[in-house]
Parts: sequence; C-alpha cells; structure tokens
Amino acid sequence: MIITRFPPSPTGDLHIGGVRTALYNWLVARQANGQFILRIEDTDSQREKTNAVAGIIEGMQWLGLDYDAGPIFQSDRYDRYRQAVQQLLDEGKAYYCYCSRERLDKLREEQMANKEKPKYDGHCRDNASRDNVNGDSASHANHSPKTDNAQPVVRFKNPTEGDVVWQDMVHGEIRFANTELDDLIIQRADGSPTYNFCVVVDDIDMQMTHIIRGDDHINNTPRQINIFKAFDATLPQFGHVGMILGDDGKKLSKRHGASSVLAFRDAGYLPAAIINYLVRLGWSHGDQEIFSVTELLEKFDINTVNTAASAFNTEKLNWLNQHYMKTLPPEQLLPGLTYQYQTLGIDTGDTDLTTIIPYYSERAKTLKEMAQQTRWLFEPVSEYPEKAAKKAFHSDAGRYLGFIHEQLAAIDPIHWQSEALHQALETTASHFDVGFGKVGMPLRLALTGGSPSPNIDDILILLGKTKSLHAINTAVDYLNQATT
Repeated sequence: MIITRFPPSPTGDLHIGGVRTALYNWLVARQANGQFILRIEDTDSQREKTNAVAGIIEGMQWLGLDYDAGPIFQSDRYDRYRQAVQQLLDEGKAYYCYCSRERLDKLREEQMANKEKPKYDGHCRDNASRDNVNGDSASHANHSPKTDNAQPVVRFKNPTEGDVVWQDMVHGEIRFANTELDDLIIQRADGSPTYNFCVVVDDIDMQMTHIIRGDDHINNTPRQINIFKAFDATLPQFGHVGMILGDDGKKLSKRHGASSVLAFRDAGYLPAAIINYLVRLGWSHGDQEIFSVTELLEKFDINTVNTAASAFNTEKLNWLNQHYMKTLPPEQLLPGLTYQYQTLGIDTGDTDLTTIIPYYSERAKTLKEMAQQTRWLFEPVSEYPEKAAKKAFHSDAGRYLGFIHEQLAAIDPIHWQSEALHQALETTASHFDVGFGKVGMPLRLALTGGSPSPNIDDILILLGKTKSLHAINTAVDYLNQATT
C-alpha cells in the first residue's frame, strides 16, 4: 500500500507552497487507494503559534484534502523518540557528545578560515567523556572545557565512507558523499529530539512509502537515509519539488499578496481554482489547462513534475477562478459567497443567493468581488458617486424617475418580469420623447448606487418591486433636495 504524509510545522499559516506539497502527496495516495496522513511537527515549541494547527486543518478541509489518519502530533511521541535514541546508543550507532558551544564555535571559525566546509569533527565519536572533551592534542588545546554539571547531546554516527544515493522521483539520481556529512545531533542537551531524527522515526513507524516535499529538503535527505539504514528500515521513495516564487523571482511571501491558503479563501477564490492552479505549478499534461479532481487522479504523475522553481502568477489564478465561477453550478459557489457576505457584514436575509450568481459570474473575478458588487441588493442606496451623479442625474432625471415609479408601481408583483418591466421603461422614454439611455442611466444609478450591474430589467428583477420602488423614491428625494 502507498502511504504518504503532509507534515507541516505549526509555526504560522498554512502557506500556499505547503498546500501544493500536500496536494501532490494526496494525489499520489488517492491514485493508488493508499493512505494520506496529516502529521504536525510541533517539536519546536519556541516557534509555534497559537491556533496554527486549527488554521492548517481548516485550510485542508476547505480544499477537500482529506486525510486518513491524524493529525498526529510529534509532541505526543517524545517517549518513542527517547526509546529510538537509546536503541542507537545501545547499538553503537550514536554517542554522547560533551563538546561545549565555545569549542564548536572555535572549530567552525578555524574551518572557515581554512576554507573548509563547517561540520563537526567527530571529537567525541570514540572518546565520549567530559574528561576528554578538550583532548590533549595541539589542535584542541585552546578549546574551553565543558562544565561538570552540563548535559551532553547525542549525535548520530554517520558513515564516514561511501555515498548516499537515491533515485529521486522528480530529480532522478541524487548522490552525496558521506564525507560531506557530519555526525548530526539527534537529541539536544535538554533531552528533546531534533527534526531530522523525529522525521525518520515517524516515517518508519507510519510505514511511509513515498515522501514528497520541497527541494529545500534535499540536503536533509542523505542524513535521513543514513538514519533509516541505521534502523534497518525500508527506504521510502523520495521526491523533491521546486519552490514557488513570486513574479519577481523571489521566494513567495506576504509581500507578493496572499500567501496562506486561508488568505486566498478570504480573497474570494474557489477551492477548485486553487487546486487546479497549484497542481500546474511545476506539472503539465500536454496543453490542458483545466483539470477536475477526477482528471487529476487519472493523469497526474509525480515523476513528470518539473525540477525548476515555478513563478506564481496572480493573473492566471484570476483567470482560472473566473472560469470556475462561470462553469460550476451556482450551488457550488454558494458556501463561498455566503462566507463573503458574512465577512463584509452584509445581511442577505432569506434571499436565494443562487439567483444572483449567474448575473455576476462573468463580471467578478472572485467571490469577494461578487459580494462587494452586489451590496446594493441588500443595503438601500443612499449615496451616489459624485462623478456618476453628475453624469446620470441630469436636469430632467427627477421627472423621468417619478414617471418610471408610477409605471412600475402599477405592475402586479406576479407580473414583475422582464417583459412588463421593459415595457414600463419604453413607455417612459416614449412619453418624454427621449432615447432609452436618458431614462436608463438615472434609473440604474438610483437602483445600484453606481455598482457594476447587469441590464436594468435584471436589476429590477433581482431587487424586487418593493426595494426597486424604494430606491427610486430615495433618488427622487435626493434630486429634489439638490435643486432646493
């Protein structure tokens, strides 16, 4: 069985780059009827943020990235990590290191001065004791001793010969010489385990078969592979995907606009658009642009993901989002649109919002825009943009609106339909012997307050008789006051 995982750290919002990683793992698991596990890597308590876990779960639920197990918290597994550390100590695959911070800093300075790669020199590898921490050789003569009451760290005994080689699902063969790696710390002096060690223990215990993550983890992978081997565990397949960059070629961040998945929700994007857009950041299937989740499960191939970093393009996302707004059934847009109205503090009452969506799906790029553009449907218009009023509320506008009000008031509510409404406007234009635009322009402003809107017949239908007549009366009062 294929088992994948998504292991975010609760140090902030669920970033859009993390969502793409989760999506790739989710697709690989779902394609094979395997398992997808959510693991929370919360061992760095100093960097954790309150409610971050809730935000991660909320973001994944919004996108429909369901998981089969989890959330599993690393902080609940400390006993298991200590047991695993002790196992490596007992088997001679790890050792206590008593080197002081001063000694390590001095060592690093010397290595950098000699243009060497900074790494631990293995001083305690075969003589781990406080008494021997300084050594008697000249190379260590100037290093400060560890105090008697200090606790040692535990280091992994990394192999000193050979190479670490794996066939990456994205990059192909990747090779690291063991001489490039040092004996990394797997347990700190306070007894807490370190990231690279916890990850391996978790992946072994959870029987991970495929690990897909950002290529910023490539340098961690050879260290982790050696720990896998130290436990005689089966190696999973690794795949490292490129970073997501902003339009300026720099790492995507808040300065580029929305970067967390919930920020995209709040900006009015649809889950289908986010999924479609993210999967295409680094992967393609011919010239096809639009993919349903069903199609992705059929066609996505992790082995064909591009190795290069991908640039985030907001215009492309907007195009995709509008495509889904136009093509999805209104019922599927309803939850997101309702959320936008609630966020804007707009009370929609018992209005059937699905009747609004078809009129605005081509006018708005996001659900937030749609909610903003239709505020006039729920909040009576009382003010008019100065520029629009100067143009639409001409000297005869009050007379036209008054006559329109009479015509519309005479229409029975059951006949409040396009044909009757259009006839009322035609009658008004004919009565004053003016073009339809002379009548329609002030009426549109009176009804919508200048918001983007469909044709006037549709505006009247959306508002209904009572609200329409009230809006016209308000505009007439405004014009009367303006002339007195």
